[in-house]
Amino acid sequence: MVLSDGDILRRLEEGDLKIEPLDDPELQVQPASVDMRLGREFLEFQRSNIPCIHPDSEEETDHYTERKVVESGEEYILHPEDFVLGTTYETVDIPRDLVARVEGRSSLGRLAVVVHATAGFVDPGYRGQITLELSNLGTAPVALKPEEMRISQLVLTELSSPAERPYGSDRGSKYQDQCGPTASRIGDDEEWKKD
Repeated sequence: MVLSDGDILRRLEEGDLKIEPLDDPELQVQPASVDMRLGREFLEFQRSNIPCIHPDSEEETDHYTERKVVESGEEYILHPEDFVLGTTYETVDIPRDLVARVEGRSSLGRLAVVVHATAGFVDPGYRGQITLELSNLGTAPVALKPEEMRISQLVLTELSSPAERPYGSDRGSKYQDQCGPTASRIGDDEEWKKD
């Protein structure tokens, strides 16, 4: 069952669900979601001379990304065909009995900006900022305003029972407590481990 605005506000007040800073609940809490603002940090993908990306090589991942921090009050220009990792301004703490989905806002979708390629799922027990996979599918650059712009929506759904192994309780929780956009850590997955 998707949480309504009343349910979201109640859970925030009780403190088991945390979204901070939530400076303007009247504006950010929608009928069935919470609008999340864009953070100031971005990981930009650089053109590189490597023949391909090896997902299990953290060195390669670090080589082809560059961190950019936008000064407060400045804009970030997302160009056509760009793919960058951004982050939410807010930090979340999802309780064991909820799961969240990151969705784009329709107003930005109408400008051809998408906020996730595949990583739209936030597990029960997750804490941290949410990395956004930002793309401009249009033909014109789009100016984004970190800290001010509501970039995405967080839809919260109640589980049939609390997760027995919430995110953070096992070795597969490689993004727990992330701050800022975080590059792929797929090399930490079991199938990539070397003997």
